[in-house]
Amino acid sequence: MGNAATQVDPVMDRNLFNKWFDERMAQREADHVPSMTIIATKGTLDMAYPPFILASTAAALGWDVSVFFTFYGLNLLKKDLDLEISPLGNPAMPMKLPIGPDWLRDMNMNIPNIVMANLPGFEKMASSMMKKTMCDKGVATIEELRSICLEADVKLVACQMTVDLFSMEQKEFIPEIQDWIGAASFLPIAHRADVSLFI
Repeated sequence: MGNAATQVDPVMDRNLFNKWFDERMAQREADHVPSMTIIATKGTLDMAYPPFILASTAAALGWDVSVFFTFYGLNLLKKDLDLEISPLGNPAMPMKLPIGPDWLRDMNMNIPNIVMANLPGFEKMASSMMKKTMCDKGVATIEELRSICLEADVKLVACQMTVDLFSMEQKEFIPEIQDWIGAASFLPIAHRADVSLFI
């Protein structure tokens, strides 16, 4: 009789354990702060948008975000941003005029590479057209997106090896750079992140 009172039901015991485990896992999931790392390697106007848009959006969602700027991507951290685009060899880039009548604005101009390569000032013209289009459409500038990232505590990290390689000086860059490190220091951060992107 006493043995029956102290006997544990294995099914009940398993159910209690499962409930406890599920509650612990749910709490762990609720406490987890998602993290993302981005490696930014390009310094053109069009390629400057993806890292800053993704970083600012993730930070707005409460994620912990670090962006590692290396090679030409390091230009995105300079105090003076004078970014341009190059439509040369980029068939995916639409060439549309930001001025003129609607029929002209809607026209996709397929300009041959040989013309773009040999026309002096073509990249400057294409860059100013892109900037005007973005302004007309209400798209934030790179400077504005970078400021949003900083306000949202996105960690902007510079590649020291690139700085040394191109004989740059730290005074050329914004003072808000969190760290000057190499790939060996950044990779463990990327390894622990939930999402890692290469742009």
